[in-house]
Amino acid sequence: MIEFKVDGDYIPMIQLLKAAGLVQTGGEAQIAVQYGEVSYNGTIDYRKRLKVKAGDLVEFRGTTVKVI
Repeated sequence: MIEFKVDGDYIPMIQLLKAAGLVQTGGEAQIAVQYGEVSYNGTIDYRKRLKVKAGDLVEFRGTTVKVI
């Protein structure tokens, strides 16, 4: 599990995937979200600009990111 500290109130899903090192580019992150490869708090979510906040869990290709 990766713990990711968010600066501010939230981070958009695409930026989180890139900042956590789970994808190389924003384009790759957009495609992953579009094809349902990302789980947000246990549910597949297709929103690219989803506001991920402290306490949320994001799972991508077997890696979980806990936002703190």
